[in-house]
Order: sequence, then C-alpha cells, then structure tokens
Amino acid sequence: MSTILNKESHIKVISSNRKAHFNYFLSDFLECGIELKGSEIKSIRNNKVNIDDSYILIKDLEAFIINMNISIYEKSSVFNHDPLRKRKLLLHKNEILKLKNKVDKDGYTIIPTKVYLRKGLCKIEIALAKGKKLYDKRESIKERDVKRKLDKKYKV
Repeated sequence: MSTILNKESHIKVISSNRKAHFNYFLSDFLECGIELKGSEIKSIRNNKVNIDDSYILIKDLEAFIINMNISIYEKSSVFNHDPLRKRKLLLHKNEILKLKNKVDKDGYTIIPTKVYLRKGLCKIEIALAKGKKLYDKRESIKERDVKRKLDKKYKV
C-alpha cells in the first residue's frame, strides 16, 4: 500500500485493511494508540506493517492486537522484536468496556482498519465488525461495478 499524506491533519496512512470493508459490515470506528518497541516504530515508518489477518482481543480489561505483522528492522541490533507478538492497545477503560459489551452481547468482532502516523505517533483505527454472508458480498461487487460503469459513462 502506498502511503497517503493528508496535509491538513498531518496524517500519513501506512497500511489499510481493504478486505475488511468487503468481508465485514463495519461500525463504531475508534482511534487508539499502540504500545511499541523502538525497532517496531522504525519499521512502521518504513511501511513494513501488515494488518490483513489481525484482530483485537480483550482480556482482563486490556485490549491486545493479535497477528499484526511488523517486519524486523534491518538496521537494528540483535535485540530485535518478534514480528507477530501481541501488542497492547492504548484505550480508556470505558472504551474497552463498551467494546467488550458489544462483542459479548451482539456477536461483533473487533478488527483494525488502518495504521497511520499522526504528528509522529503511530495510531490504529479499529472498528466493530459483523461478518457478511456470501450474498452480501455479491451485492457489494454488484454495487461497485454499477458505480464504476456510471463513473466511466459520465466522465466523458
């Protein structure tokens, strides 16, 4: 994914989970920080992060991101980080409780949708997700194709 720089809000998008919009109905987007080690932030700044198969797990009123792949920084020393380690998300207690209630009662899943740098700090956008059925995915493809044809027709 190429990086996108938004000049007004000083946001540089590093990675985005485009498949999440296709596989899930997304709601309740939330921005949170992430607890990182020194070599991890350097890898993120070099666009070496992948969030395609990752999800958020809430345990003991703490939120963790699982399966987020941050590649090893090639210029670091022997004290490097594990690329797939679970990382703690920085959320307020009431935000975690709201998310936990939605997951427990309504059957939602929490997934990351975007990783970006904002004023030099790494942030993750997470969302509550409800899985789509096959017919919902077909409907999404159909809507996308119709929109593409209309844009092409009116572009001329």
